[in-house]
This record gives sequence, C-alpha cells and structure tokens, in this order.
Amino acid sequence: MDIIVVGGGPAGMMAAISARQTNKMAEVLLIEKNEKLGKKLFITGKGRGNLTNSCEEEQFFSHFLRNPRFIYPAFRAFSNRDLMDFMEKNGCPLKEERGGRIFPVSNKAYSLTDALKSALKKYAVKVECNQTLKVIKRKEEGFLCRIGNKEIDTKKLILATGGLSYPSTGSTGDGYRFAKELSIPVTKLYPSLVKMEVLEEDIFSLSGLKLKHIVASVEDEKGKVYGKKKGELYFQKDSVFGPTVLSLSAELSPAIHESPMGSFTIVIDLKGEMEDFDSSFLAECEIRGKESIKDLIKEKLPKQLFPTFLKRLEKEGVALEKKASECKKEERKKILKLFHRFSFTIAATGDYKEAIVTIGGIDTRALSKKTMEVKSVPGLYFAGEVIDVDAYTGGYNMQIAFSTGYLAGKSAGESLA
Repeated sequence: MDIIVVGGGPAGMMAAISARQTNKMAEVLLIEKNEKLGKKLFITGKGRGNLTNSCEEEQFFSHFLRNPRFIYPAFRAFSNRDLMDFMEKNGCPLKEERGGRIFPVSNKAYSLTDALKSALKKYAVKVECNQTLKVIKRKEEGFLCRIGNKEIDTKKLILATGGLSYPSTGSTGDGYRFAKELSIPVTKLYPSLVKMEVLEEDIFSLSGLKLKHIVASVEDEKGKVYGKKKGELYFQKDSVFGPTVLSLSAELSPAIHESPMGSFTIVIDLKGEMEDFDSSFLAECEIRGKESIKDLIKEKLPKQLFPTFLKRLEKEGVALEKKASECKKEERKKILKLFHRFSFTIAATGDYKEAIVTIGGIDTRALSKKTMEVKSVPGLYFAGEVIDVDAYTGGYNMQIAFSTGYLAGKSAGESLA
C-alpha cells in the first residue's frame, strides 16, 4: 500500500481525498474502527454540522487557543473558503448563520459526511470500516501495520485518530499511544469545551434554566479575573453549561484540573449587557418607593431564578419585605452586587465523554508545520484533534481537522510522486 490513513473522521477523510487528489497514482486505504465513517461528525453543531466559520483569516486565528502559528501553513493550504467550496462542489449546499457559523442548508450533519463519502468515491479511495490499527512497526521503507488480524505494508502512514473527547464515537486516544510507542512527545491532555460542575447545592433548583445577555467570567482565590464572555448560560442539575461556559473551559480547563477543588469561581453578571441597570434600578426604588423591594427584584429576574436569588439575599441580611424607599443604602448595594456577581464555586469540569474537543496532544514541535510529518519518523503524519491545537466553538476546531488533514494527505501524496 502507498498510503494508509487511520481514522474516518473529518481529518482522516480529508487526508485520504487530498492524497488521491495530489497523486492519482497512489493507492490509498482509509480505515475506520466504527461501522461507519464520520461518527463524531454526526453530532457536531448539535447534530446540525457546524462546518467552519466565514470570518477573515486574521480574525480566524484569533479564535485559536494553543499553537495558532503551527496552523498557518495548513490553513493557507486549505482555508475556510476552500473547505466551503469543496463541500458545495461535492453536493452539500451551505448557509451562514449568526457569528459566521457555516452549516449545511439541510441542517443535518450527515450532509457533510455524504459530501465527503462522495469525494472518497470520486477519487477511488479504498475504505474499510470495522478495522482497527493495533500495531505499527517501522521498516526501512515505511511501516508494517497490523490491522485487525492482517498485516499490511505501507510507504506512508497518516494518523487522524481523534483525541479523547466523546469516546463513544471511537476517540479513545489511540494516536497518543502510537506516538508514545514511537517516542513522539505528547503534551498533557485535558477535556475542553465542556460544562463546569459547581459545589453550591442551590443550583439544583435552577436546572433547565437558560439565561441570555449575561456576562460570565472566572476568578481565582485572589480575585484575578480570567476571561469575560458575553452570551448565554444554561443551568444543569449540578453544573453550568452553554456558549459562555464552553469558551471559559477552553481557556481554563488545564488550570482547573491542576488546582485544588474550589480554587476558582464562576461569576455571572445577570445584567452584564445593561450598562445603566444600576442607575435605573435605584431610580425605580425612589419612584416606586411604596412597593416592596422584593417585588421590584422579582420583575428583573426569570421566575425560576427568583427564589434562589432571594435566599442568597436573605443570607446577606437584606430585609426583603421592606418598602423600596425604606431599603437601606447597604442593602441596595448588596442587591446590586448579587445581580452582577451571582457566583458558584467550580468543583471540576465535565469529563471527556462530554467534552467537544481535547486540549493537548502530539507536541507540535515534533511535527513539520509545512507537511504535518513527524520530524523523527519520516513517512508518518498526524492530522486533526490528535495534535496539540484547539480553538473556541464556532466551527474553528472543524477547520483545524480539515486543514491539517488536507495538508497531511497532500504532503504524503507529493512525497511519493
């Protein structure tokens, strides 16, 4: 075999297609451990398939968290525009939504997989599902791969085995194991784009509540603020979730995991997008002074949040049955503070089974960023989530998979020409 690609996700499928596009004489085999290709792709974008983001190159890189410079050559070889063009040419019309997110017109992630399958067929890539790579042995000219019960020689090998996130889709860290066996450095791994579990029990009553137009941030024990994310936040039984939390976890998961439990607090500014909230609330206290302060607060909160909010104020010694005009200055300060600092102590992040991506992976210093080839193991390439590169939500991680897959396949194909 000329090229074996391991992993039938976005990176692997793209690598196999790119290899054949580049070198039409090369014999390319794509193997996948699941019964079908693109299993993880089916759940991206809540099943709708957030392919990429339409933003310009400079802005695109600002959404990468770790090792963005490593991705430059891959992105320039196969950009978001190239990816969108590729999908549409292979039968998957696309549309743009809020924040530049790109989805299939069908709103079905399988439309992306269908387009990739169509391209695999068009370029005559040999595909075998239910096949697991078990052993890699280096040879003078390439590698001996034990796949299931058979051994296959290959000149080039591309590992696009995914990270550890959503292990039910087949991402069980195989690539890291092979890397370590071949003395290729792997950085420390953490779950990313994941919920945050909290210690306070009063969160239980908030389960199912969704907040919009809030600002969420994380603080350490010394009060240092990490990240400020505007948008939405959702409450679960013992955790917070949603776009703002996912972004914060992408930045802070390593710190949370490496610190003692309770070292960080997530602070929710319930009125974060209302600049004049304080002054308007205080003005209402004067104008509607005969009404109870409790009734004024009730109008400013979702029904489900109100009882928990009141209990926290009561613990602070705020007399809620008072008329607004009788509410002391210190009590008003405490009320406003709680609107802006409705906080929870972080116990941990969710684990890999809930994480969207993995932080860490194949050390980028071990790879050529121009080819995705391992510097110390000629003929071996890595692509996708298995590499130590990650980004925020919004289609950026998918683009990393496609771009690195494309470059790895192209490089492998060219090296055989």
